[in-house]
Amino acid sequence: MPRIRQADVDEVKARTNIADIIGERVALKSAGVGSLKGLCPFHDERSPSFHVRPQVGYYHCFGCGESGDVYSFLRAMDHLSFTEAVERLAARIGYTLHYEDGAAAPETSGRTRLYAAHTSAAAFFRAQLATPEAEAGRRFLGERGFDAGAAAHFGVGYAPRGWSGLTAAMRAEGYTEEELLAAGLVSAGQRGAYDRFRGRLVWPIRDVTGQTIGFGARRLYDDDKGPKYLNTPETAIYKKAQVLYGLDLAKKDISRAHRVVVVEGYTDVMACHLAGVATAVATCGTAFGSDHITVLRRIMGDDTAGGEVIFTFDPDAAGQKAALRAFGDEKRFAAQTYVAVAPDGLDPCDLRLERGDAAVRSIFETKAPMFEFVIDQRLAGFDLATVEGQVGALRSAAPIVADIRDRALRPGYTRVLARKLGLDLGEVRSAVERASRQTRPAAQAPHVPAPVDESAPEAPPRVTLASLPRTADTALERDALMGVLQYGHTVDPERIDPALALPMSTPALDAVREAVLAQPDRTRVGWAAAAVESTREPFRSLAVELLTATFPARTAADAEASTVDLCRRLQVRAIERDKARLLGDVQRLPPDSPEGRAVRVRLRDLDARIRDLVEDR
Repeated sequence: MPRIRQADVDEVKARTNIADIIGERVALKSAGVGSLKGLCPFHDERSPSFHVRPQVGYYHCFGCGESGDVYSFLRAMDHLSFTEAVERLAARIGYTLHYEDGAAAPETSGRTRLYAAHTSAAAFFRAQLATPEAEAGRRFLGERGFDAGAAAHFGVGYAPRGWSGLTAAMRAEGYTEEELLAAGLVSAGQRGAYDRFRGRLVWPIRDVTGQTIGFGARRLYDDDKGPKYLNTPETAIYKKAQVLYGLDLAKKDISRAHRVVVVEGYTDVMACHLAGVATAVATCGTAFGSDHITVLRRIMGDDTAGGEVIFTFDPDAAGQKAALRAFGDEKRFAAQTYVAVAPDGLDPCDLRLERGDAAVRSIFETKAPMFEFVIDQRLAGFDLATVEGQVGALRSAAPIVADIRDRALRPGYTRVLARKLGLDLGEVRSAVERASRQTRPAAQAPHVPAPVDESAPEAPPRVTLASLPRTADTALERDALMGVLQYGHTVDPERIDPALALPMSTPALDAVREAVLAQPDRTRVGWAAAAVESTREPFRSLAVELLTATFPARTAADAEASTVDLCRRLQVRAIERDKARLLGDVQRLPPDSPEGRAVRVRLRDLDARIRDLVEDR
């Protein structure tokens, strides 16, 4: 495959704000001048340790150690090749890439082709919604209160009833049968491939960046013997356990409000958004699970208890089962979890149709805490008019109260449970305490380390900021390198180059200094990342942290001035050390000897250099 010219690789990176790319998946907050932070997308964490520095185009997680530039982020998140990552960003900014030896842009393959195929299929389905055959689909939407504008906003389309409408259109665009099968757009039969979706209303399912990765299709005709809803099968880009319908449209409001509403279907998402509940999302043919929680926590910035997650469930048995399943995972949220149930068991779509937008908004304002809802579900299975029913209900509901993570709420809900059961408060409190003790040992079980393979080579220790010596000299060298890596491209090289030429007393920091000094042009975009990548092991992790850690300054101008001052102090320190050595020589040399006079001249020169540096502040 022809290689993209390096100049184009650098240009695309220079024109791309890494914070925009990462911000589509992670809620980023200010973490000081030039620094952003959020919950790491590479591992599960409760407090944010993932830092992004847009001005140097780099990210680093201080928890798991993952780091890199915008290309490595896309490659890790979307499993792209390097070429595919560059091509995707180039397409995003409208930049035409050039390939070595003047070759034309190659036909991309793999995941990039899957994304492109879904984009083409979505356009095909949207166009079909305007055809005479799609009258049943337009009527379905109209009967549920959705006009043409709503259909266009959500990209709703129509799949023709024939067996090869989409297949023929996609083949005309150059897609092979193998590619269409891999995309889940067609199915394989004895006579070849045929359209997976036929005679159905179609919703595009998009990832958090807005790229179409699959479809959900609703049955329209009585002679269709397939399921009511048919989704794209699992593919290389579509994992239903990780996808939430509507998240691409809701992510900004979710991040801003720290609130998400989880509903049950595509039309419910549409109804909520049109009614002004712009934080609504839905799962795609699967139960809400831990992977969905991970995705939402990163978008919400769910590192405090100030957020809200509101579930809607049907009041029937299936809805109750879904609520209990969601309750099992609710502790994974730092946000508080709630349940909202519409009057008369209506879902948001039907409620909007019957009672208007205000009624939809109101159900989320009258939400109940998740654990209160679950308590009521547990009690509903017992006859509380009998002693046996009260005892059974207490045994069933006490663990729920014991499991409330906010200890300040437990006494109040203990009283609520006592009132609902009609039992003495002391008896209920004792049952809750017993339930708490029964669950505690499992949570506090000692960790048994895995056996160590002593024959395996021992990995070198990871050098980090935390492992550096706690001395004044080390602190000065650390801060100076941090400033140079983060702001060296904005500072006059003459103000910092003399300091970089001086060896550092801490070996780990000196290794980073050497990598920085080896960079020929600190005005080039990406020079700092290149310095980090070229730092020899085991010191590369330290270089990454120096590049991404929060620099102690209020503004960029303050940071630049501080960097210059730190480099000046490194030079003064080196001169002072030279002076100390010369003063020792003065003590042992005769004052009138040529050597003694030369040393005193040298001392005067060093004092003058210090004065010049101090006056140049």
